[in-house]
Amino acid sequence: MVKVHFLGHAAFYIKGSKRVLIDPFLSGNPQAAVKPEGIDADLILITHAHGDHIGDAVEIAKRTGAKIVAMFDVANYLNQQANGQVETIGMNYGPTEIEGVGIVQVPAWHSSSDGIHGIGNASGFIVKLDGRTVYHAGDTFVFSDMALFSELYGPIDVALLPIGGHFTMGPREAAKAVELLRPKKAVPMHYNTWPPISADPEEFKRLVGEKAEVVILKPGEELEL
Repeated sequence: MVKVHFLGHAAFYIKGSKRVLIDPFLSGNPQAAVKPEGIDADLILITHAHGDHIGDAVEIAKRTGAKIVAMFDVANYLNQQANGQVETIGMNYGPTEIEGVGIVQVPAWHSSSDGIHGIGNASGFIVKLDGRTVYHAGDTFVFSDMALFSELYGPIDVALLPIGGHFTMGPREAAKAVELLRPKKAVPMHYNTWPPISADPEEFKRLVGEKAEVVILKPGEELEL
């Protein structure tokens, strides 16, 4: 059994035989369902270097011993931030297996920086755990290569997709992403944290229609796969 917990904004916790935490922005997140000290992990996946995605990764990794997996440049940056006190695994677009978890780092159309300096490239992750496949898009606009993700690594059980607009896809673009990805379920994320990314998840659900089951999770709620 695999459970996908929504922690708020773009933070998710995938729990099965391993515990995978993605983009753990918890401190300073008005939506956060847990505090950094209230969660454990085996792996922490970071989609890009913006602060609302790196979040509390270093703090959690120091406390739990979790490995941080990210784009090579982002992994090196985090290792420096932690003064070498955490284990980081740098990768690039492509598949690997870590701690028995299948991980595919895939492109995302977005920037990646500390706010001043560019750090690596933005990405999404396809996570394969206990026979289930979860796609976390990271921050991205829709692009036609998403169809390849389904072709190569599907079927996708659930796609976690940003809908907030301004920095990422809005509901219309995210609905098109569903059409390309063909997931069984879709969960909207990265919306209503702050005014610039206000969006209505019900609009996303309406636009998706019968293409997939849209599950709207509140922070702290979970989806069982």
